[in-house]
Amino acid sequence: MIKILRYTEYLYLAVAIVSLYKIITLWPVNPRETYIFIFFAVVSIAMFLFRRKYRKRFEKRSGKNK
Repeated sequence: MIKILRYTEYLYLAVAIVSLYKIITLWPVNPRETYIFIFFAVVSIAMFLFRRKYRKRFEKRSGKNK
């Protein structure tokens, strides 16, 4: 279970990196199209941090129960 949570963290980070790449490449051409990618990047980074904190809390709690 913990390994799946760890992989989903990095999936969110990958989405953020792809979104940042799209922002950088599309900004000079048409800044209006980049707003959705800015949203994806911010949400993905927030979800990465949230999932990481939740996983660490879960690991700490399961370590105390053993």
